[in-house]
Parts: sequence; structure tokens; C-alpha cells
Amino acid sequence: MKNQLRIIGGKWKRRQLPFANIDGLRPTPDRVRETLFNWLMWDIQNAQVLDLCAGSGALGFEALSRGAANVVMIEPDVSQARFLKDNMQLLQANNCQLMVATAQRALNNLNAQFDVLFLDPPYSLDLWQELAVLAEPLLADNAYIYVEADRDLALLKLPDTWQQIKHTKAGVVQAALYQKITTSH
Repeated sequence: MKNQLRIIGGKWKRRQLPFANIDGLRPTPDRVRETLFNWLMWDIQNAQVLDLCAGSGALGFEALSRGAANVVMIEPDVSQARFLKDNMQLLQANNCQLMVATAQRALNNLNAQFDVLFLDPPYSLDLWQELAVLAEPLLADNAYIYVEADRDLALLKLPDTWQQIKHTKAGVVQAALYQKITTSH
């Protein structure tokens, strides 16, 4: 049995994409995704996007559908990575790269600058702080960071340079948009 996710907006609006049936793999709920992309409406155009824990690919494919210049997806699960690759081919998403690795390993091998970061690791792994610290040097000044969790976001110990600018909640999902604020000394 395969699961499906629906792209909400942009050039691939209403497209259905399959993803693997893996325990703990949960696409960002449609309502939260719609809110996120309303927040990013003017900033996703031509953005360099890092989808750190791609999972179903919902956030990365939505970003591409809405005009992101490039998306790097990271997914350690080989069977889900196969679905992501197939969906990239189906959509002819040539501006999407997939790294089949843990987020930690992938972050150590990246040296690009990103305008938008999606940080929504599997809740049970509690990786927010570790991945935030590793991703921080790859973020452009004023980059946007989307964080999704099943707990109060204040408990995640995110970098001080990340300032929360928007917040929403849907059931157990807490989600916020942060902006990397650079302080000049």
C-alpha cells in the first residue's frame, strides 16, 4: 500500500505524489503547509531551499511548485528515497537534488548557501537542536527557517540568531517560521 500527498499550490497544484508507508513518516498537514507557503509567498521565488528531513517530499516539492530555484532534499531511508527520485522524474524537477544520507552526514558534505531551510525531523529522534547547529553556517543572512515539532518550540533550544516571526498550531503540530538575524559587531 502506498500513501499519497497532494501539492497545494503553484505549477503542480493538485498533483498527487506517492510516498513510502514508513512508520513515523508524516507529511506536513495540508493546512499547515498552506499556512507556511502563504508566509513564504514572496520569498520562495528563486530561493535556494534545503529540505533537511525530506520524508515524503511534501515541503520540497511544494517549494519547487511555487518557484524555488533549487531544492536539496535529504532522506536517509532508501525505500523512501526511491519514491522521491521517481517523483522528481515524474515532475521533471531537474532543479531538485536528493542526498540519500542522514541529515548530519549530508550537512557535513554541503557547502552551499540556502535562503530557506525546512527543519522537521522525525519527532521521536529529537534532532532539532543538533541539526539547527549543523545547518546554521549554511544559511544566508536573513534566511527563513521553518520548524515543525510535536512540542513547545521554546523547548527546542534553537540558535539565538533565529528569530521567530510566525507561529501556527494544528492538533499536536507546532510550527513556526524563523528568520536568521545577523548581528554586526
